[in-house]
Amino acid sequence: MNNYLIPANTKSGQLILGIFKPFDLILLGTGVLITLIFLMTFPMSETWQVIIVVIPGLLSAFLVIPVPNYHNILTIIIEAYTFFTNRRNYIWKGWCVKDVKDVQSSK
Repeated sequence: MNNYLIPANTKSGQLILGIFKPFDLILLGTGVLITLIFLMTFPMSETWQVIIVVIPGLLSAFLVIPVPNYHNILTIIIEAYTFFTNRRNYIWKGWCVKDVKDVQSSK
């Protein structure tokens, strides 16, 4: 028979808990640690102070949220940055490249 069953998400076996890369956990841990340090050091008398103190933890958690077709939000941001900053001048080398020269030479 020789039928092989390959799981659809084979990369998830290489991830921690099937979701996170080591860098993702370091990023999340750093954001939460900074938030905890801010919570212990800054006064929380106003709502805007609480929001500012909690921002590092929320931001790092937002960046490591899993997203379909990508790994996480951080991956989407990196892909978008490389798309907009790299060269997007595509050179045509298709199967009808000789036809284009013939049309130009007949004019």
